[in-house]
Amino acid sequence: MKTIADAFALSPNGKAFIPFITAGDPTIEVTEQLVRAMAEAGADLIELGVPFSDPTAEGPVIQDANIRALRNNVTTDDVFDMVERLREGGCAVPLVIMTYANVVFSYGIERFAEREREVGLAGVILPDVPHEEKAEFAEVFGSHGLDVVSLIAPTSHERIRQIAADASGFVYIVSSLGVTGVRSEITSDIAGMVELIRSANPQVPCAVGFGISTPEQAKRMASASDGAIVGSAIVRMIGECGEGCVRPVATYVREMAAAVHSV
Repeated sequence: MKTIADAFALSPNGKAFIPFITAGDPTIEVTEQLVRAMAEAGADLIELGVPFSDPTAEGPVIQDANIRALRNNVTTDDVFDMVERLREGGCAVPLVIMTYANVVFSYGIERFAEREREVGLAGVILPDVPHEEKAEFAEVFGSHGLDVVSLIAPTSHERIRQIAADASGFVYIVSSLGVTGVRSEITSDIAGMVELIRSANPQVPCAVGFGISTPEQAKRMASASDGAIVGSAIVRMIGECGEGCVRPVATYVREMAAAVHSV
């Protein structure tokens, strides 16, 4: 199965487009269709959000998606089972789970990692776990050949090199302060953050997320890093279109991936 590293190494010009969706919104069946469609449209790596009642890093758009998925009674096991079906059906795009520490703790760290490996996931992103507490998860997931992706924010400053030094998979650069959501302008010094990351760990790729919604923004962020991550713009489209979201999302992903791959 392809790894996170493969997502970057095998993408055009080494630049990866990474969409995020909340699993189970609008239904788990449509989520499965969305993953296939986004992979066919050029997504290099896909983040799957596990529905959670308190997604602290998320803005209102993704919070609402979590609520819709929870109302559908979508569980962590439902997400794992969906990924297993995707793999059995030949979908090979690298997939990572984005969730919160409490979800992994309640499931059991070892059990969660084992299940990820069994179904063909590539790793996990835990936005509420600080670098100082990452080892508790990284040791277990690493023993199963899975990556725990590190996040770096504009406020990390002198901690950027420290966080990057032991990063695996890729480094998730948070472009802006605050929660997820579309932004008209991204003003953080992304190039400066990338330079610090690469000085500490030249092997690990880095991608920018939080606030990206247009092909122009995606291209600019990919020019300064190794990829662009888009969540809220896609999740909003899913919320507006419901079960008819697959085609418009695929069209949008195709445009965004083309912009990233053109760098």
